[in-house]
Amino acid sequence: LVNAHAGISIYDANSNKYLFNYQGDKYFVPASNTKIPTCYAAMKYLGDSLVGLQYNIINESTVDIAGTGDPTFLCSDFKRQPVYDFLKKFKTIVYKGEVYTDFLGSGWSWGDYKQYYMAQRSELPMYGNVVTISFKGKDELKISPFYFRNNIEVAGTIDSGFAVDKPWDTNRFFISNGGQKESKVPYNPNIGTIVDLLADTLKAVTDIDFLGSFPRSPLIIHSQPTDSLLKPMMYNSDNFFAEQSLLMVSKKLLNEMSDSKIIDTLLKTDFKGLPQKPNWADGSGLSRYNLFTPQDFVFILNKMKDEF
Repeated sequence: LVNAHAGISIYDANSNKYLFNYQGDKYFVPASNTKIPTCYAAMKYLGDSLVGLQYNIINESTVDIAGTGDPTFLCSDFKRQPVYDFLKKFKTIVYKGEVYTDFLGSGWSWGDYKQYYMAQRSELPMYGNVVTISFKGKDELKISPFYFRNNIEVAGTIDSGFAVDKPWDTNRFFISNGGQKESKVPYNPNIGTIVDLLADTLKAVTDIDFLGSFPRSPLIIHSQPTDSLLKPMMYNSDNFFAEQSLLMVSKKLLNEMSDSKIIDTLLKTDFKGLPQKPNWADGSGLSRYNLFTPQDFVFILNKMKDEF
């Protein structure tokens, strides 16, 4: 620890006293500890069940929808899919939600955009916002979701594994011979891809209409128990679940998806009593701009214990 920047705070939650403090009031880049305030916000504001979709039924064959940021839609971790079961009843689906374009968080490492742990954020996530490529045998690959099968280009022979590359600005995947058996690569969840992916998955006509009206208080569908999202988020330190959880809180409280605005709101309300005001930049801790103190985390953990 000679060259380390370290801080330690040990707190007795029964006596409400610090037992030990070493640089407990100094700022550190907290990495995935940032998920602790995100988890608090989700536990307090998302209720017992996640809102998976907002909708308005036009007629028996057509429905208008808007995303809520729920990352469980068509995610393989969640076998029960109420949103899918609802949408497959309609022949025409019209998207009328907001277009979210802050795909990467402030201060994220640009070079990691192809890594599964940096799946891009969106208003209507599908399949965890990643393309899963699996090696099944010589020159045989499985692509999920199947929609992206036409976006795969293979160079040469694939013998016992593969390597994958992808440009930042397109959803094209370039496969060559390599050592990987399976790879999860984030795709760019732009609104065109979202609508096309919906159409391919549901075998429905899909469209976008931002000029038409959408009810101020639309109907909603609940998708999963909230704790079924938060448990893997915290146990596995799932960055995508954390980012989308914070966006869902923003949608619930501010009726828009903005990590910066909801962070500002939370710092002025629930976290106004923090011992040291943090620099809080994202929901997951991927950002190098995050700065918290050990005493801040003691405060939040104690608050979680008392309230929940």
